[in-house]
Amino acid sequence: MKFNKLVLSVAALAVVSSGLFGDTSNMDVEKMFEKECQGCHGPNHEGGVGSDLRPGVIEKKNAYALAETILNGRAGTAMPQFKEKFNKTDADKMVDYLQHFKGKKIDQLTLPAVKEGWKKLNDRVELFTKYPQPVDVKKNTDIVFVTERDAARVVFLDGTTGKVLSKHPAGFAVHVTVTNKRQPRYAYSISRSGLVTMFDLNTPGQQKIAECQVGSDSRGLAVSPDGRFLMAGNYVPGGAILMDAMTLEPLKVYPTSSVIDPDGNIGSSRVAGIFDTPYGPYIAFALKDAGHVYIVDYSKPDFPIVGDIPNIGKILHDGFLNEGKEIGRYLFIASQGSDVVGVVDFKTKALVTKIYTGPAAKPHPGQGSSWYNEHLGKQLGATVNMNLGQVTIWDDNFDVIRQIPTGGGGLFIGTSDHTPFLWADNVLGGEENWNKIHLINKQTLELDRIITVGTDEGTVTHPVTHKEIYSWKVPTVKDAKGKEIIPRILHAEPANHGHWTMVSEWNAGRIGIYEAETGKFVKYIEGLTTPTFTYSIEHRQSIPGA
Repeated sequence: MKFNKLVLSVAALAVVSSGLFGDTSNMDVEKMFEKECQGCHGPNHEGGVGSDLRPGVIEKKNAYALAETILNGRAGTAMPQFKEKFNKTDADKMVDYLQHFKGKKIDQLTLPAVKEGWKKLNDRVELFTKYPQPVDVKKNTDIVFVTERDAARVVFLDGTTGKVLSKHPAGFAVHVTVTNKRQPRYAYSISRSGLVTMFDLNTPGQQKIAECQVGSDSRGLAVSPDGRFLMAGNYVPGGAILMDAMTLEPLKVYPTSSVIDPDGNIGSSRVAGIFDTPYGPYIAFALKDAGHVYIVDYSKPDFPIVGDIPNIGKILHDGFLNEGKEIGRYLFIASQGSDVVGVVDFKTKALVTKIYTGPAAKPHPGQGSSWYNEHLGKQLGATVNMNLGQVTIWDDNFDVIRQIPTGGGGLFIGTSDHTPFLWADNVLGGEENWNKIHLINKQTLELDRIITVGTDEGTVTHPVTHKEIYSWKVPTVKDAKGKEIIPRILHAEPANHGHWTMVSEWNAGRIGIYEAETGKFVKYIEGLTTPTFTYSIEHRQSIPGA
């Protein structure tokens, strides 16, 4: 393993503040790792999005260099600096813990254990009868979710006005939100701490219906298109959980404590992305460490696994489904350890091919993008990449047709029928790039304009001439030391019947709203805490697997 890659991943561990500015460390490194680090590096430090940190890999590495990278970060990568959040002794203590880690036992996922965490909070049927129409909005599909990562909350907005409707505690680092497309009054969230929560959007304040603690470290969530089932994915204990979408009652678990990985070894695997499809009665889930995708048929008794697609690649993560012809037939699943996007066919339940995104690219499509290109007469797909400032575009033959340079590594790329652009963030591109969104013309496949949000001014500029197209005044935000913050922006989401695109400003505590057609700034939604993932119900109603 290359030293620079290792250093980057060790540094990425320290995402919390502890032992600030002192000469001693009170850090509980085991709890810190479990809460903040194992999502990328694995419960036994086996690696994932981050590198393998087991002692056999790092025990002979230079501890001083590892600690320095924790403190100072690595420019142009996902690794920020943390020297203002904890002292050198904290970093030294973390490195020592990693280099002498003895391993730990991981519990197996069981149905009785999950059922113990299921809790009814309100009478769904009673609320269904009392509130046949939404109280706080004209239509429940006008609502947009926002996850407030560091506040452990879900926020509901009126997507036509930007008004905040309600905020709800929903577990540490809420990760994903989805709605029931058959009955969009019901919405769901899952937190990294393993809490699944169900909401009724017709009620005043979008009240909670039920919750279920499915694990201690979780990520994915999907609802079957018929509205009957919900599936959640766990990192710890590894596996997937099928639930009743009307009550959150756990129905079946799919443990992944013993599976074969791409190297032929038998071990446990975390479960990453979960994907429903309109193509058939299927929900698929990705085995992050094993490189498999399992397909469950929820129309059959006992909800069996009817497809096992192995050898997709190492470290599976997120993905999306094709649109256009035979919508939802193909799952594009990112393999970050192999730098490919695997193409899984729900019809044949087999791997069609692998789309290579580039050396050390680490594809991360987020919600992904699929659209019809009139010039080529083909349906195209796209992803951003975590380690490279480029957008990878492929056609419906699954051939890469364009690699478009951007400013830096990204996490999300989005579009809709109402915008001529792909909106690609650069949130991992360092301070010089993380405040930019690159708008790529979907027909010419050329970079069309760049949104830049500065400390006091925002601009939309031409990428070649640098001519200013639009500008606006940006409210300056300062950190605790009075230093002006460069907004870190990510995740473009359509809203307001397609007229708007919402972009989260993670460290500035707000969401910027832009005209979908032009990229022109409209206004801010302020008063939020680390807004991250946004989800427009109206937009997602027509997107398969979203």
